[in-house]
Amino acid sequence: MMLDVRGVRKSFEGREVLSGIDLGVEKGDVIAILGPSGSGKTTFLRCLNYLERADAGELTFDGERFDLHAANRADIARLRKKTAFVFQNYNLFLNKTVLQNVTLGLTVGARMKKAEARDIAVAALERVGMANRLDSYPGQLSGGQQQRVAIARGLASSPEIIYFDEPTSALDPELIGEVLSVMRQLADEGMTMLVVTHEMDFARNVSSKVLFMEGGSVIEAGPSREFFENPKQPRSREFIRTILEARQ
Repeated sequence: MMLDVRGVRKSFEGREVLSGIDLGVEKGDVIAILGPSGSGKTTFLRCLNYLERADAGELTFDGERFDLHAANRADIARLRKKTAFVFQNYNLFLNKTVLQNVTLGLTVGARMKKAEARDIAVAALERVGMANRLDSYPGQLSGGQQQRVAIARGLASSPEIIYFDEPTSALDPELIGEVLSVMRQLADEGMTMLVVTHEMDFARNVSSKVLFMEGGSVIEAGPSREFFENPKQPRSREFIRTILEARQ
């Protein structure tokens, strides 16, 4: 197993938002994390990459164990070298070009030579269809293009797993497809991904597994097709029925 997560707990101001979440991830899995707003999905994802410090829990990555509450800076840095995180709102530097946004982590974080970093960045941007905008600034791009640059930035670090936090939620409807297309391509290439999403077609047709959360707990987890075609829990059935009714 590539990633094994056990007992993740997190509270904010005395209110428990994660009540002991477990998750196992195999190499090549694409796991859609679903649930209503406020269910703890984003907090869970952020805890896995130490963007939030969990109150309890442990994570085993490639056989190495990390304490999600007590890990030190060196542990966190070592884990993050294996991962990438794609945010809802892109998190690009507005005063830097597309190329600079992608190379910055390589030259500063990984201390890579500029020429090598440029080659890697261009290759990553080609994968997401943005190699023709190297000298553009984020303000000159659509939201979908900015998100594709953010994905390229993640790919440039050669992660073993990419975390996506609602990557299409800030996009206009007509721009969602271009980002989902890139994510589908990555899935086809075997990239391991955890995706917090409200895009049910992606969850059903691209993801291999579903983790359905509500109230900080896992209600149901399993293969995506099984979840959508034969959900086991009443709350899962209600969730899917509500989605289908909203489309009619």
